[in-house]
Amino acid sequence: MSEEQVQETQQETVDTTQEVSQENTTETQIPEYIPEKFWDKDRNEIKVEELGASYKALEQKFGMRTEDLTKQLREDLEAERKSSVPESYEIKLPEVPEDVEISVDPEQELVKSWEQICRDNGLSQEVFNQGVAAFVNNEIAGLPNLQEEMSKLGDNAKERIEAADLWSKKYLSADAYNAIANMAATAEGVKALEEIMSLSRNKPLPNTNTVVDVELDERDLQSMMQDPRYWKEGSKDPAYIRKVTDLYQKKYG
Repeated sequence: MSEEQVQETQQETVDTTQEVSQENTTETQIPEYIPEKFWDKDRNEIKVEELGASYKALEQKFGMRTEDLTKQLREDLEAERKSSVPESYEIKLPEVPEDVEISVDPEQELVKSWEQICRDNGLSQEVFNQGVAAFVNNEIAGLPNLQEEMSKLGDNAKERIEAADLWSKKYLSADAYNAIANMAATAEGVKALEEIMSLSRNKPLPNTNTVVDVELDERDLQSMMQDPRYWKEGSKDPAYIRKVTDLYQKKYG
């Protein structure tokens, strides 16, 4: 064998050895993302079925933990919701203008309905107050502007309003007085009452109990005694005088 043939044979042997070495290295190399227990060394491949079964079992366990966590969160939220609901809601009025008098009756159907809604939905006292404030502010927004209405009545607006109020107390029953109470809050209402006052000036006194009968105060009595029907000759009304006398005795005995 020539020297050249010997060199070629040696080179082929080296190449074959390198190839075998590379094959052996490939057979034992495992991908980094595959755990060793899921690698089949004999077949040099991933154990797909075992990997799939393990993943499915892990997913089931994770799902169970998620359900338990969700249940606990729901229970905690429900407990927190119930703890924020007071035994009874307290009506707290918001700040209102100084010249406005307003109250909220807890027996009013709207208020009772709002309270029930808050209770059913686990709403706090603070949220209940927000609803009350919205109701009150809406009522105030619908009230007439007192200064504007008085300016429409002129310089003697205060006296005209007081006169209309006193007349209403003297001649109207408590129910009727309450029904027209808002009339005196507007200039048009005061003017309408003044027309009624002028029409009934010479009419007989009512037989029903008026506001003065029920809620007599000294100012009302003095106003009645200043009426010409009580003291002026030619204008005296016996029925009127008798009524004033009865009221005076009722108040002072």
